Amino acid sequence: MRLVLLGGGGFRVPLVHRALLDDEHAGRVDELVLHDVDEGRLGTMTRVLAQQGAGAPRPVTVRATARIDEALEGADFIFSAIRVGGLSGRTLDERIALDHAVLGQETVGAGGISYGLRTVPVAVGIAERIAALAPNAWLINFTNPAGLITQAIQAVLGDRAIGICDSPVGLGRRAATALGFQGADVQLGYAGLNHLGWVDSLVINGVDRLPDLLADDAALLSIEEGRLFGTEWIQSLAMLPNEYLYYYYFTREAVAAIMGEPQTRGEFLLDQQTGFYQRALAAPSSAYRQWRSAWEDRETTYMREVRQPTVQRDARDFGGGYERVALALMAAIAHDEPARLVLNVRNRGAVECLGVDAVVEVPCLVDAGGPVPQLSRISGGHERGLVQQVKAAEELTIEAALTGSRRRAVQAFATHPLVDSVGVARDLFDAYAAAFPQLGAIFAAQPVPGSPSVAGH
Repeated sequence: MRLVLLGGGGFRVPLVHRALLDDEHAGRVDELVLHDVDEGRLGTMTRVLAQQGAGAPRPVTVRATARIDEALEGADFIFSAIRVGGLSGRTLDERIALDHAVLGQETVGAGGISYGLRTVPVAVGIAERIAALAPNAWLINFTNPAGLITQAIQAVLGDRAIGICDSPVGLGRRAATALGFQGADVQLGYAGLNHLGWVDSLVINGVDRLPDLLADDAALLSIEEGRLFGTEWIQSLAMLPNEYLYYYYFTREAVAAIMGEPQTRGEFLLDQQTGFYQRALAAPSSAYRQWRSAWEDRETTYMREVRQPTVQRDARDFGGGYERVALALMAAIAHDEPARLVLNVRNRGAVECLGVDAVVEVPCLVDAGGPVPQLSRISGGHERGLVQQVKAAEELTIEAALTGSRRRAVQAFATHPLVDSVGVARDLFDAYAAAFPQLGAIFAAQPVPGSPSVAGH
């Protein structure tokens, strides 16, 4: 079975490769094709994977190419983890937002809209190549903003485009462990959008254990979400919020904390990854060791700006788990092994307050026919309002990116709950359009000069 990884020079590619090496299925992925427009990073990642897989009992053939059509031909599954504009683009997304006194984060608020505006046309173009060259392949999307991008490409690929995220599975794992059920099989009741969702049930061995967790202050405080939100707020919700909801519930604190840091998250990662690729190029024989050290540093510092400085991140959350979600999804489809996974899929009535074609993040039953979303509750008025408002901003972003409408782009910024002024929305759009040639070209109705800067995560 052939897996194509778009963004194959990206920093987290070894996590996917490691999961493939550990897979024991008879019909497992035996060929991994890496594609990236940055041939230097692509070469470095090829060396990292060769060193990681050295001596593995069940190796995976790795092939790299900078030509996307060559990569896509013959694909069974395609994993998309591209970054239009690279990490330098992420730093602009963050800093321009902060310069306007609103949240600077790559998937949430103004930064996420900017990222989405320039990524949608590239992602849709890739989807069209997939439809032409690998029409029977399944696309697993991890390109951020994951829900927004998945919805855009479903217009081309339909239900064969599925978005994944590691946040829900990590939250479920932490919650079960806090109650003493480490490694247990958890059925998560979850509903919302990517990076905006809530756990409303935690079924372990047929019993919903969420009420037990909500009633236990010590257990709540043992997980990151308990420390982020505080027990009183979580108990008032009667649900566990996804960690990214911190940016909505504690917006002022988040902005102040980020502005108080010497670097944004994007700036930290840009410096760290630039150093890694330079060191790996200078000493190729130690590329994997260099990557491992940089990866551990990256994971330890995740969401550092909003976590208490004395609290260390649980090592079990390193790597997040998106590669395990992807592997479980591929196994369910390729081998008809039914699984229950939280995925980004077409709504089809699963979340009643949103349209049938809106992409939502909900539990799905998956088999050879693909995922089927399960009915999920968005019970509280504030949750419904937040989900509807953010989805409206996402859909305006998609429309703006595909039509070149400045009016729709400004509406997207202004509609988002983390942008509090139409005037600020106009200023944000103008600042992003000036900073990114891709955006300037899209909204000037002219072709982008040269190839888009598409690098891996």
